[in-house]
Amino acid sequence: MSKKLRKPENKEKDFSNKIIKILSQNSNKAFNYKQIAAILEKDDTKSRNEIIRDLKILASQKKITETDPGKYLIKAISQDYYEGTIDMTGRKTAYFVCPELEEDVFIPTNNLNRALDKDTVKVYVYNRRKGRRPEGEVIEVIERKKTDFVGVIDIQKNFAFVSTANPKMYTDIFIPKDKLGEAEQGDVVLVHIEDWPKRADSPFGTVVKVLGKPGEHDTEIHAILAEYGLPAEFPVEVEVFAQKIDTSITEEEIKNRRDMRDTLTFTIDPKDAKDFDDALSFKKLENGHYEIGIHIADVSYYLQEGTILDDEAYQRATSVYLVDRVVPMLPEVLSNFACSLRPQEEKYTFSAIFEITETAQVVNQWFGRTVIFSDQRFAYEEAQYIIETHTKNKNSDEEKWVLDEQGKQKLNPSKTKDNTIPEEISITGSSYKVSDEIVAATLKMQDLAQILRRNRMNNGAISFDKVEVKFNLDSEGEPEGVYFKISKDANHLIEEFMLLANRKVAEYIGKQKKTFIYRIHDEPNEDKLIAMQTVIAKFGYKIDFRNKGDISKSLNNLLSDVVGKKEQNLIDTLAIRTMSKAKYSTDNIGHYGLAFDYYSHFTSPIRRYPDVMVHRLLQFYLDGGKSVDEEKYEAKCLHCSTMEGLATNAERDSIKYMQVKYMQNHNDQEFLGVISGVTEWGIFVEIIENKCEGMIRIREIKDDYYTFDEKQYALVGATTKALLQLGDEIYVKVKNADLVKKQLDFNFIRRNE
Repeated sequence: MSKKLRKPENKEKDFSNKIIKILSQNSNKAFNYKQIAAILEKDDTKSRNEIIRDLKILASQKKITETDPGKYLIKAISQDYYEGTIDMTGRKTAYFVCPELEEDVFIPTNNLNRALDKDTVKVYVYNRRKGRRPEGEVIEVIERKKTDFVGVIDIQKNFAFVSTANPKMYTDIFIPKDKLGEAEQGDVVLVHIEDWPKRADSPFGTVVKVLGKPGEHDTEIHAILAEYGLPAEFPVEVEVFAQKIDTSITEEEIKNRRDMRDTLTFTIDPKDAKDFDDALSFKKLENGHYEIGIHIADVSYYLQEGTILDDEAYQRATSVYLVDRVVPMLPEVLSNFACSLRPQEEKYTFSAIFEITETAQVVNQWFGRTVIFSDQRFAYEEAQYIIETHTKNKNSDEEKWVLDEQGKQKLNPSKTKDNTIPEEISITGSSYKVSDEIVAATLKMQDLAQILRRNRMNNGAISFDKVEVKFNLDSEGEPEGVYFKISKDANHLIEEFMLLANRKVAEYIGKQKKTFIYRIHDEPNEDKLIAMQTVIAKFGYKIDFRNKGDISKSLNNLLSDVVGKKEQNLIDTLAIRTMSKAKYSTDNIGHYGLAFDYYSHFTSPIRRYPDVMVHRLLQFYLDGGKSVDEEKYEAKCLHCSTMEGLATNAERDSIKYMQVKYMQNHNDQEFLGVISGVTEWGIFVEIIENKCEGMIRIREIKDDYYTFDEKQYALVGATTKALLQLGDEIYVKVKNADLVKKQLDFNFIRRNE
């Protein structure tokens, strides 16, 4: 069916907002009523008289100025005009967000005037009287946030339209016949908006790329990347450049570095990891202290500024971890080979080396470029096996370390006879020998990590160990099962030493008052905390608001109390949403969630560009360089934070997609779920066994007529007065699984009595 390109005539006879809009868009030019009528295409006497009337009213309200008899100009300065951002709802209306205003301004559909979600706009605000909700009209779209969209194409005889699955995209996109490219009916395509004529219903665009057919696995994954403007592959010229880089380890370069190849070194990573950013080294010192090295891939050695490879890495800013693949920041020759700290290979690294006491106090530190040799690669599961086995069979605290005849450290055999760690470990399909030295190093570092973690928590850090949903995929990328990733001691071991390196590097430069890249995290939003308190009170929990320290302590207690309970995922999610978003900045305000005054990202340069910048700046300052241009690096921080947000959204969408795909194969199965959200149009339910979330629309619940009670966050039955509220357990079945919209709809079966 063809679609009209013109909006129907507006019957409204109050022309005030339209006059304001015309004058605002031409702020240096005066207009008379005839010119305004011509622009509005009004040539009848009644409309002209109403335009004259409204011009006089606006002048009397001092919103416009009569420069000459009958000629009007918008006032140069007006408190009713603001610049800000459009935040679309899913109902074709929006809110205008502006830091200068105390509250967001409602924008009705007919006042959007071609503005799209997250566009920067100028808005005229009205209805600002006390007791009335302020409303506004978009006067000008200053900058489009986004011009590329993904959708399904519907081809007509002479043109086409592309409809997106994004609920915040309230219009389809008109495609002229000569801009279809190779698109065929029903294809998923990437389109670029080129123009939006004033009298057109829809923006005009062109097909940039055909992604495939809806519902096909690769199509939907590529659509997720394209939706957020993320690349699926490297340009050929970048790959060629990377292949030509000399990745050999040379004696000449080793002379410029601290040689740590003889120090016991190993990595602990996920079992399916291919890029190993970090390694740990361990040495017992003669004074009884420990030398712990945190060795990070020296990406900046290979990634030279000003090259096309560096430009590409900066534009990407981060690797993207989708549910079935990784879209790396660096080409594979670097990310998986040259830079990856693979076992039994010499590698260039950038290191933070600490002398640490038995009580985990740092008494000495060193930063700089090194060369290492990784003795062993562990998966987290393997390191965890060592830790758990030792916990059950812990040796005495007597001295276990002695020197062999070559002067190297080794374990004293007489003190390790009770060690029950098997000579070979086979957990993730690999089978190899684990030396006594690596076992002992792992266990000692675990002891130190526990102290570091305990100290952080005592200082007000918040422990977010939210369960991550993972999928077992077959060779075709189809989901065979769901499992949950939970942080254990081995994860915490690595985390604590990475946090130590990140904190100490930031502190070292921060105290010199030089421009640096910080990872900052503001205090939680008080309004969100109050809203969260309303929800968690239904489960018998509360938050202490007396001061910042009390909030941190009560949040930690809350997160600990809900572990293993049906409401855990809901409350974990709510707690995370109260937090401000961490971001990169040269303006150090500290990191609230970690309770650090100084914090940076130093430990993952293979997958995060800010870490590359941190390495470069740290080396520059170690070499005696003066403070760099703060404004230049703040712009880089903003770009990296933005790209991180896009990658996070893509990762989240890929999980939703896979959850929907998984549930498609379970249409006939009943699931027990927890009500995770309540709205005026229905309830959201999270299935307990796999954490897939879907919606039951209010009209689909047949055992009563329900209405939404905002105060109780519940649906209330008109006859029975029965409640469906947050945390209630109910049985559901899949009603519809929409892969394109990444949306699950459930049928209500019964309560769990």
